[in-house]
Amino acid sequence: MSVRRHLSTCDWTSAMRIALFATCLADTLFPRAAVATVRLLERLGHEVVFPPAQTCCGQMHVNTGYQRDALPLVRRYVDVFEPHDVVVAPSGSCVGSVRHQHATVARNFGDDALALRAEAVAGRTYELSELLVDVLGVDDVGAYFPHRVTYHPTCHSLRMLRVGDN
Repeated sequence: MSVRRHLSTCDWTSAMRIALFATCLADTLFPRAAVATVRLLERLGHEVVFPPAQTCCGQMHVNTGYQRDALPLVRRYVDVFEPHDVVVAPSGSCVGSVRHQHATVARNFGDDALALRAEAVAGRTYELSELLVDVLGVDDVGAYFPHRVTYHPTCHSLRMLRVGDN
């Protein structure tokens, strides 16, 4: 199911139970990003769960030509997040991988059943700002930072997810 189709079939007006995909990079280098994601979503009235069996999405493997090594990671992602209605990650790159690489990797190795499952989970996986703005309709999270900042949108967010100014 496409992301947009999934959006139209859900009731987003009430509190949701959201699974956090922390990503291996955030977990290793920027763990406060995952913690901040949880705090933000909980402050907005949602329940956030952290499936402890999660690992890497496999993007680095796929992007460097190691698709066979990515296949177990694709399977793990699907197994871990399939039971959840909504998955959020504070990473456009990882969500891009889930949406645009997982099913392809599975099909490349003859696992059409996994590809179909991957597509279904991908349709419920969102990058954080996408979940906030496009799904929940939130454009003000009550944050304030008294200094000027520069925002650099990630390439994967812009090109793969189409997140940003259109």
